[in-house]
Amino acid sequence: MTHTFVASRISGNGNAIFPDKLIIDDDKVTYYKGKIIGYDQSVIMRERIGSVNISMHLLFGDIVIESKGSQTIHAEGFTRSDAKRILELLS
Repeated sequence: MTHTFVASRISGNGNAIFPDKLIIDDDKVTYYKGKIIGYDQSVIMRERIGSVNISMHLLFGDIVIESKGSQTIHAEGFTRSDAKRILELLS
């Protein structure tokens, strides 16, 4: 099953125009960060995830996903409930 999470546009951190997006499926986690032209994409296979951490703020939460190698995804500005759900799905 595929789960898609899009950061809030009002969270700041550059999300007003290009919100962070995480897509979690059975095999991998895909992170998209939009730019003026195109986007940056990072993929971590689920079996390579070393740790998942959330940092909760007053209204929003940030996600840090580290692989067992050297790759790190730092996605910012998700609702608190989405951040908790992402943690549940990846733990």
